Amino acid sequence: MRQTLRRIFSLNDPGWGRGQGSGDGDQERPRQRPSNSDGPPDLDELWRDFNRRLNGLFGRRGGGGSQPPSGPGGQGPSLKGAGAGVGLLAIVVALLWLGSGFYIVPEGQAAVVLRFGEYKYLNDRAGFTWRIPYPVETHELVNVQQLRQIEVGYRNNVKNKVLKESLMLTEDLSIVDMQFAVQYRLSDPVAWLFNNNPGPSPEELIRQGAETAMREVVARRGVDQVLFEEKEAVAKDARVLMQSIVDKYKAGVSIVDVTIQQAQPPEQAQAAFEDANKAAQDRERLINEGRAYANDVIPKARGNAARLGEEAEGYKQRVIDTAEGDASRFRQVLTEYSRAPQVTRERMYLETMQQVFTNTSKIYVDARGAGNLLYLPLDKLMQGGADAQSRPASAATPTPERVDTATDPTRGRDGLRSRDRDTGR
Repeated sequence: MRQTLRRIFSLNDPGWGRGQGSGDGDQERPRQRPSNSDGPPDLDELWRDFNRRLNGLFGRRGGGGSQPPSGPGGQGPSLKGAGAGVGLLAIVVALLWLGSGFYIVPEGQAAVVLRFGEYKYLNDRAGFTWRIPYPVETHELVNVQQLRQIEVGYRNNVKNKVLKESLMLTEDLSIVDMQFAVQYRLSDPVAWLFNNNPGPSPEELIRQGAETAMREVVARRGVDQVLFEEKEAVAKDARVLMQSIVDKYKAGVSIVDVTIQQAQPPEQAQAAFEDANKAAQDRERLINEGRAYANDVIPKARGNAARLGEEAEGYKQRVIDTAEGDASRFRQVLTEYSRAPQVTRERMYLETMQQVFTNTSKIYVDARGAGNLLYLPLDKLMQGGADAQSRPASAATPTPERVDTATDPTRGRDGLRSRDRDTGR
């Protein structure tokens, strides 16, 4: 058979196998080629010749009409050659069918294998593997490492708002415009494919669960908490609630993060909301200023009150101690006076004069002389002695002054007494 095919398709044969004997021994006269032997061969003629040769290989005559059988004894075509060709073809088809069962699982993905449409097993090992070919088993690849994201309240850009999803009601009956994004991964490919039948839009289940969770979280807080004070807490609580919702549906999804893209009042009420917000900020500022002033004044007043109380208490104790000391001293003097009245009276007189002369200027009068007065400024001498310790030794010290009352009557005894009274005053 190989030699026959080689002879039929030999490029060096000018007749392309025509005029040669076929495998069954018949002779055929070659057709005459066109007079222009340099042109290309006739394609229709080549195709008909190829069909004749191929039919001859499988035991049929190459003619166009009905030919007598060429089998042994004239009984029919060669069944042995036909069976060999069919067996070879079946083996090739079987090998191709078995080879179609090989497939590759990329890194970070998992293959869900189905047998007659029913889940059989999960192959999460990356690499080259094999399953029973179609239609017995099929597989579906699911990316379990991809970080997926859906938008709620907008699409692709926060300016492209979806008000049906973004407008939410707060606890204090205010409306906020909330746009946020949810990032998630597939934790269970089997549950993702079969439990909920997501259809052509598998992320719609996640979007509806995220919207439900965010509405519930926003409804538990006031508008100021949602917009300013607790925005991060709102996102965190919403993520936890979203995870619980998708777990109830057994969606096979793990919520990774919730990011609030924009949270603001509706555009129709934004100007009024800004005015109210400014008024609230002014109110808080004035309250804080009042508290700061009170925190500054009240401690000072309390400190002054405490100081005055301590001073009054000290004055009270001092007066009481002084009175008790005077009373005790008087009793002691009374006891001594009852024992020796003359001596006690003299001592009291001397002590009293000592106190008087200690606090007054000293004037000495020469009673034996002509009435001259000797003015001795002891207070200035004592003050000068204290100053002399701080001044150089060359500084002059005051000397007693002698007053002549005869030449200066204005500086007599009465004048000096008047001056002493003024000095004492």
